[in-house]
Amino acid sequence: MAEAYVRLTTKNNIGTVEFCNPSHNALPSDLLQLLVETIEEAGRDQDVKVVVLKSAGDRTFCAGASFDELMSITDMETGKAFFSGFANVINAMRKCPKLIIGRIQGKAVGGGVGLAAACDYTLATKYAAIKLSELSIGIGPFVIEPAVSRKMGQTAMSEMTINAEQFYDVTYAKANKLYANVFDSVDELDESVLELATKLSSYNPEALLQMKNVLWQDYNHWDKLLIERAKISGTLVLSNFTKKKLAGFVN
Repeated sequence: MAEAYVRLTTKNNIGTVEFCNPSHNALPSDLLQLLVETIEEAGRDQDVKVVVLKSAGDRTFCAGASFDELMSITDMETGKAFFSGFANVINAMRKCPKLIIGRIQGKAVGGGVGLAAACDYTLATKYAAIKLSELSIGIGPFVIEPAVSRKMGQTAMSEMTINAEQFYDVTYAKANKLYANVFDSVDELDESVLELATKLSSYNPEALLQMKNVLWQDYNHWDKLLIERAKISGTLVLSNFTKKKLAGFVN
């Protein structure tokens, strides 16, 4: 992973959205915005019948927010704008007219768990442990909570949030419905993702669209809700507690 990017590749009616950041696939504002634009592009592309969301590398799907950028935030509006980036990605996934398969090859932390939860169907390797570490650094998983609670339930969401320094293994994630299936290797994961995506791409696209609409029909209020949640996080990130915590990770 030499440089950060987000790209869309299309083959056999499967649109693959891949993101990369050499820093554990953490997501700064520019990559979050590119993710929104690329997911929307895949949604508009008539040649794309199904979308696969993946990241580069082997053992980390997404480390969540960029700590370097969090450290640089000095006012509430900038903080709100940053966390709105995650809100915008989740909403773009929700509103994308194509079903999205999540390909989770490694650990997911914070916002990375939110991305996995916002997928319509998610497959993973045995290395794809999850953690919601936000409370431990003085903020909270406010923006991603609706997506995680929708997929995993409020009990699991609360447990992971409160026990913020623990990684939960794939057995827990699968039992709580984040992952539909788990594989021993990346090769097996990719084979299964391709098999499912190929099947879906052969189905009636109108039926797929209507199914997507039904799956998300009760969540239009997220356009407003997730931005309100971003404001909470954007305020908390300015606290002395959080600044000190972040400095310990960055320095």
